This record gives sequence, C-alpha cells and structure tokens, in this order.
Amino acid sequence: MPNVPGAKLKDVAALAGVSVGTVSNVLNRPEQVSPDKKSRVLAAIDQLGFVRNESARSLRSGSTRSLGMLVLDVRNPFFTDVALGAENVAEAHKHSLILANSAEDSGRELAYLDLFEQQRVQGVLITPFGQVLQRLETMRSRGIPSVLVDRLARNDQFCSVSVDDVAGGATALTHLLDAGSVRPAFVGGPFTLQQVEDRYQGAADAAARAGVSLQLFETPDLKFERGRQIGDLISNLQPAKRPDAVFAANDQLALGLLQSFAANELRVPEDIAIVGFDDIDFASQSSIPLSSISQPRHLIGERAAELLFDEIDNAEEHVHSQVVFTPELVARQSTRRH
Repeated sequence: MPNVPGAKLKDVAALAGVSVGTVSNVLNRPEQVSPDKKSRVLAAIDQLGFVRNESARSLRSGSTRSLGMLVLDVRNPFFTDVALGAENVAEAHKHSLILANSAEDSGRELAYLDLFEQQRVQGVLITPFGQVLQRLETMRSRGIPSVLVDRLARNDQFCSVSVDDVAGGATALTHLLDAGSVRPAFVGGPFTLQQVEDRYQGAADAAARAGVSLQLFETPDLKFERGRQIGDLISNLQPAKRPDAVFAANDQLALGLLQSFAANELRVPEDIAIVGFDDIDFASQSSIPLSSISQPRHLIGERAAELLFDEIDNAEEHVHSQVVFTPELVARQSTRRH
C-alpha cells in the first residue's frame, strides 16, 4: 500500500490489526506494548507515511513539547551560540526550541510572547528589551514559566543566567589603561538595556579610579552598522580630541569600528586600540584579531534551559535562582601596542 496523505490513527490501527489505543500507546507509552504489536504498528506507520498531529495532541494536553526563546538580535552570533546551548538541553528533554528575534523592538517582543502563548509552549527563555516582566508573570500564572537570559533578575521572581557585566566593563577599561590609553571612550547603547548600562558603569568606575575621563559615544542599538558610523565620527575628530582606545559594548560594534578605522587609515592598535564584549568567533577571525571580554555562551544557554525545565517539572518546589558567571578578558592584537 502506498503512502496515504493525511493518514489517521484509525488507518494505522486497521493496517496493523490492532486497536487505536494500541497505536496511541506505541506513540506515547511504547514500554506498555508487546514487541510484536509494536513492530506491526511501526511498520504500518512507515507504510502509510503517517505523520503525528502534534497540534491535536497539544490541544488535548494543553501544551506542546517545545520552548520559546526570544533574543535581541538573531544576527548576533552571541545569541546564536546561547541558543545552541539551550537547544542541547531541550533536545535532551525531547523538546524543540522555537527561536524568535525581537530585533530590539518592544512591540515585536510582545507580539512574539503572544505567539508563544498561542502556540502553547511549555516555557520561555528571554533576553528582555522592553518592560515585559509583568507580561511574563501573567504567562507564568497561566502555566508558562520563563527564565531571563543575559540579564540579571533584580528580584527573586524569576530565574536568570547572566555574566557580571559591571566586572566585565571594569576589566575591559583597565586593560586599555594598562595598554597605555589616556583618552579612552565607550561606544554602546541604548542605555535602557541593562547590559549596556552595567558595562558602561564598570568602565566608568575603572576610569574614575585611574583619574581619567571616559568619553561616551551612545548608539541606538548594538549592530555592526552603528559601529561603522561611530568609527567614521571618531576618525574625523582632531587627533588631540580623538580617543586613543575604545571599549565597545559588544563585538558587533567593535568589528564595525575596526572596519571604519581601517577605511579611514587609522592604525589599530597604534593609533587607537579596541576591545569588545562577547568574544564571538568573528572576534578572533577578523583582519586584526579583536580583544574581547569572553562570556561562556553555550553554558549560559544550557544553564538557562536547565533552570526552566526545573520550574516546568517541579513548579511547587522550584526556587528561583540568579546564576552569574564571571567574564574573562581575551587579549589579542587590537590592544597590543608594540
């Protein structure tokens, strides 16, 4: 018999010579079915080309075997790596991971949260952009918990997994000062993002301790193109007013700066040093390898997913925790003055 488009459980049962309940058990509780019947059902499924209707199953159970993940910028390799870590854990729990991109847009962010709820995901991993904590609390009251990713929860109402961005900012600025900088600058934004605010604060504190001023070049987002724009602006400053080192809030900005400086014939690091944040793969592969503050990207995703599954599986006993990793400097050619 050839494949039957839209084959149903009853078709599989008829071909295998078993009840519909036996087919359901093979799909959901195979340990309860004898080897002979299981073999016949699987053969019938293969022969008919039967595809399980997950939508119908989710309507009966009230949820799907899936997690939603919402990140700020899916083009940023940092978030891709975090998502891969989360996906590893989801797969181990026989769940799928639905990845969505808020694109640093609060309206889009809320629309995706609505979609996740409509899709009946079992939980949400999110790097928040807008004011969504109340929305997340509402979703939890409806049985969909969430974990904040790359963002420290400021209270005990949520689990979160992040790095110490203040410490990372201080480490980056101290490294530039140790490399000889006397006119450092910070490039990043928007400051409504807690990560940006914390990285700047750490850098500003380190500059103040050293008795130097920290110039600020604020950006509306953290994309590569913004780095190029700020790089052109810095390149056109008079040498005496131009920073001699830049700490960029993420590697995408830093790589944009690097490209702009090269186009404007500024030497890196001789004329201006650069350090980024995240240590994405492109940082070490750029024409001038980029110094960066490294985060354990896969581990962040893995730990966040583990916390989410713990809340899904043990809602009554679950205790919210805030996991904070310590970032580390990876020094490369972009800050090594000879």
